[in-house]
Amino acid sequence: MKVAVSGAAGRMGLLVAAAVDEAEDLDLVVRYDPATVDARGMTADPEAVGAADVVVEFTEPDVVMANLERWRRLGVHAVVGTSGFTGDRINEVRRGWGSGPPNCLIAPNFSVGAVLMMRFAELAAPHFAAAEVVELHHDRKVDAPSGTAVNTAERIAAANPSQRRHVESQEVIDGARGAAVHGVPVHGIRLPGLLAHQQVLLGNEGELLTIRHDTTDRMSFMTGVLLAVRGVADLPGVTVGIDGLLGV
Repeated sequence: MKVAVSGAAGRMGLLVAAAVDEAEDLDLVVRYDPATVDARGMTADPEAVGAADVVVEFTEPDVVMANLERWRRLGVHAVVGTSGFTGDRINEVRRGWGSGPPNCLIAPNFSVGAVLMMRFAELAAPHFAAAEVVELHHDRKVDAPSGTAVNTAERIAAANPSQRRHVESQEVIDGARGAAVHGVPVHGIRLPGLLAHQQVLLGNEGELLTIRHDTTDRMSFMTGVLLAVRGVADLPGVTVGIDGLLGV
């Protein structure tokens, strides 16, 4: 399988390119980054991606949509790790991409542990009165809240549409209670020393369930990335998350 990496000069792009290059069943044919051309074969020509079967997209929220339109035109399956995909943006991709092939997989998170954390929260949500999401990331992350946090909150809200909470606190400073995603408060923390972490708190009268996941090394994402690269061709049109590929 021929693979291209879009955003290949970035932190995640470099890791993905190395992981693909080391995989015996994958062939890294294009390293694309519009800002960088170097001796490792990096290209600034997006049309070069057309030589691949699958492109892994790790870029920025402000360029990813145009990139996806281009990859669709080139007939290349896309595996997307770029953050910032709200429900509205995913619907926009569905409208523009169509039924495929090629296919597009958008993953809020490629970590197996994070995917299980989101699934556990979704399963628990109907049994608790209300939930809140706290995500913690390094201070160079380009967006807030994270795509993982937004996706988690959307899944909680779908599983339990009625957040049965009685909150008497009034915000004396705007934003103190976080941002609401379909009624589920989401809090974003940005600090040096963090990488990627999230906890989901679900409450009932007299009890609290906390589900937490911590990423301490970006290498943890590579298992999910390679799984997505190998499986995207068998998925229907636009898919969100690697849950199905994991069987959860």
